[in-house]
Amino acid sequence: MSAVPACEPVLFRGVRVFDGVGEELSQLRDVYIENRRIADPSTRPDPDARVVDAEGRVLMPGLTDAHVHLFGIGSTQAELLLGPTGLGYYNALAEAEGMLMRGFTTVRDMGGDTGALKQVLDAGLFPGPRIYPSQATISQTSGHGDFSAVHESPLPLGGRPTRAEDIGFTRIADGVPRVLTAVREQLKKGASQIKVMAGGGAASSYDPLDVVQYTADELRAAVQAARDWGTYVAVHVYNTAGVRRAVEAGVASIEHGHLADEETIALLAEHGVWLSTQPFLESDHVYASPDSAAKNREICDGVARTLEWARRFGVRLAFGTDLLLDPASAHRQSDMFVRLNTEFGFSAVQALRTATSGNAGLFATTGARDPYRDARLGVIDTGAWADVLLVEGDPTQDLSLLADPAHTLAVIVKDGRVYKDALTGAGRS
Repeated sequence: MSAVPACEPVLFRGVRVFDGVGEELSQLRDVYIENRRIADPSTRPDPDARVVDAEGRVLMPGLTDAHVHLFGIGSTQAELLLGPTGLGYYNALAEAEGMLMRGFTTVRDMGGDTGALKQVLDAGLFPGPRIYPSQATISQTSGHGDFSAVHESPLPLGGRPTRAEDIGFTRIADGVPRVLTAVREQLKKGASQIKVMAGGGAASSYDPLDVVQYTADELRAAVQAARDWGTYVAVHVYNTAGVRRAVEAGVASIEHGHLADEETIALLAEHGVWLSTQPFLESDHVYASPDSAAKNREICDGVARTLEWARRFGVRLAFGTDLLLDPASAHRQSDMFVRLNTEFGFSAVQALRTATSGNAGLFATTGARDPYRDARLGVIDTGAWADVLLVEGDPTQDLSLLADPAHTLAVIVKDGRVYKDALTGAGRS
């Protein structure tokens, strides 16, 4: 784990700016960072500011990922469920640095005990991205978050919490009263939004992809409990019936949706519901179970049409990766982002917008629970958070540059701290 740099004023001289919103790069200009934010262009730089002579390189907002599992990708399933309790936390801390050094300065964690991790990263004690934590995912018995053995009794029938519950990865809750308790428990632990499992999944053992999880009453209860705290519910679901039930219940974000039909994707646009989806390829996840492998194949077959329909109907679209339980695949985060352009029909600028200002719109849906609401994310504009990347080359023309962050990200700044500076050689290496 590397030393964390201090906040300092930074002057980028001679950059072309992709601001996270517009189509075109700016003319050559200077960008000054002070007090953790992008300063007004008229601000006189501190004479002791770090000066980065960019020589025409592109400055852009830090990338964001709307669906990560820091605990889930930092460790294998065996490490999480069978290893010592602290292992998952330390692995997540190490993976946080990896994400930051890939240029991801903000992430939305969609399952895992990351509230304390967020605190130490926000305090500048360790390197890593900003985190919007969901805390434990909330699942019904035999749902996508149920990691118990078949012979184990559910808690209401005399059983005990599962290991996944003990480490804060999931929470099993059946019936409206327990769902309300589970939602409030995550809010108590610092969740900025709530994640609920509303349909089957590939990694789980007991739920085919076509099943619908949680009754309408249970989903509405979760939504109301979140709204009472000024935030929202996101649901894991692939199939048409589950997406429609979730939309009717008032959820704000559908996670995945790859098996929903065309009319249901159009319905998301009509209701202003976000689709936080992932450009999966079958090779992104490897499953020993033939059943899980088959489910993974079916999900991946739906990626192209889901993204096409979402763009056609003007759905609020967020980009995420959802890499899980395979630390060796963590580097695919960069590849999956670039894939929007190389595999799935996004222009480079559309992909860049989606992973900067676009995702930031979803993050802001947390409202009163938004931990970073004091400034804007995902843009380079006066007063915005100082989360920026200086790129070797022009990603608006060649997005594949960002698949190789070790070589193409010359400077990485998050929250006014320079974590990488390959040009001046100063600061963190």
